[in-house]
Amino acid sequence: MLEILAITTPIFLLIGAGYLAMGIRLLNREQIQGVATFVLYFALPALVIRALTENPLEEVFQPHYLLAYGLGSVAVFAFALLLTLALQGKSLSEAAIHALGMAASNSGFIGYPVAAMVLGASPAAVLLALNMVIENLLIIPAALILAEAGRQSGAGIATVARKTFFRLVRNPILVGLMVGLLLAVTGIALPSPLAKAIDMLANAAGPAALFVIGGTLFGLQVRGMLNDVSQIVIGKLILHPLAVLVFFLLMPAMDPVWVTGAVLFACAPMISIYPLLGHRYGLAGVSAATLMIGTLGSFATLSLAIWLMKSYGLL
Repeated sequence: MLEILAITTPIFLLIGAGYLAMGIRLLNREQIQGVATFVLYFALPALVIRALTENPLEEVFQPHYLLAYGLGSVAVFAFALLLTLALQGKSLSEAAIHALGMAASNSGFIGYPVAAMVLGASPAAVLLALNMVIENLLIIPAALILAEAGRQSGAGIATVARKTFFRLVRNPILVGLMVGLLLAVTGIALPSPLAKAIDMLANAAGPAALFVIGGTLFGLQVRGMLNDVSQIVIGKLILHPLAVLVFFLLMPAMDPVWVTGAVLFACAPMISIYPLLGHRYGLAGVSAATLMIGTLGSFATLSLAIWLMKSYGLL
C-alpha cells in the first residue's frame, strides 16, 4: 500500500499546493485561470503533438481501445440519462449535465498526470490523445446537444449540433490532435527548436494541470445537494471505470498497458470545466460541489484501482 501512496500522494500534494496558494491569497481566481489557459492552450496540445509524433502511428491508433473506452463511456452516459429522465423526472438539460459528469473524465488535468506516474509519460500521452477523441468528439458533444435541445425548445437539433460542432473545432486540444496526426501521417519532422519548445511545454502539462485543479477547488461548497452530488460522483468514480473495464474484457486480448491506462483515466473525476457548463444550465452549485467531492474522492478510488491492478497483475 505504501507503493500506491508513493504514486498518488505527490499528485494530490500538487493539488493541495494550488489550493493553498488560493487559501493564503498568493494567487487570485483570475491568476489561476491564467495558468489554466496556459495548460489548455499550450501545454496539453503540445503534449498531444509530442505523443503522436514520437511514436509510430500504428502504435498510437488503437481501434479496439477507442471502441472499448467509447462503449464504456456511452453505456454510463445512457444509464445516467435513463436514471435522471425516466426514474427521477429531471429536465433534459439537467439529465444531460448529470450524464456528462458521470461519463467524461478529467483526462488532461488528472488522468494524464496519474497515468504518467504509473505507466510513464510516453504511453500516458498516447492514452490522453485517444481519450480526448472519445470525450471531445462523442461524450461532450452529445451532452451539449441534449442540454441545448432541452433549453432551446424553439431550436432544432441540427442547429444546436452545428453550433456545438463549431465550438468544438476551436478546442485547442483537438487542434493539437489534428496537427499531430498530420505530422504523423506525412512524416514531416519539426525543426529542432520548435520540437524542443513543444517538448518543454509538454513536460509542464502534468504539474501545472494539478496545480490548477487545486486552485479551482478553493471556495467550492456543498449545500443541500447531497443526493445529486453523490449520484454523479458514484457514477463517475465507480460506475465509469467498471463499465470501461467490462468492455475491455469483452474485446480481444490487449496489452495490459492499454487496459490499465483506460481504467486509470476512467477513475479520474469529471472534467474541470464541469461547473462552467453546469452554470449555463442552472446547475452551478451542483456541478461545482460535484467537482470538489469527485476530485477529493478520486484520491481513494485511484489508489484502490492501482492496488487492485497490481494485485491482479495488470501493473
